[in-house]
Amino acid sequence: MTSLDASANASSSAISCDSTSAGAPSVSLVGAGPGDPELLTVKAMKRLQQAEVVLTDDLVDARVLACLPPTARVLRVGKRGGCVSTEQRFIHELMIREARAGARVVRLKGGDPFVFGRGGEEVDALREAGIEVEVINGLSAGLAAPASVGVPV
Repeated sequence: MTSLDASANASSSAISCDSTSAGAPSVSLVGAGPGDPELLTVKAMKRLQQAEVVLTDDLVDARVLACLPPTARVLRVGKRGGCVSTEQRFIHELMIREARAGARVVRLKGGDPFVFGRGGEEVDALREAGIEVEVINGLSAGLAAPASVGVPV
């Protein structure tokens, strides 16, 4: 084995596909994109398929929710203008409680968690509670909608 081969082997064995620490309470904020499950990132799909508890927005398409394992507990915590909505503080409390209980928690948001999604507030609340958080960006409808009809942004 050459030194180049050994170096390549050492660096590839150090690469991990999972960015959260084993055993530590954590939550994944996942962007569901514009609705088409084929537009989810590979990492988003992986987290959805591993999820035990999913707190989902109203804007998440039913086809994306169909990607969840049948054993996942889905909590609908969406907000709609002019309708009764889940308080943001309650959403924070749910995520923290479920993560501390050891569940694989996904906060599933339409589009991208940081585009009109209160993702920043949720990250702050989780970190203040000592919960690790990973953000998996989603394709924003602001890019996907024009592209779907051939309009460059």
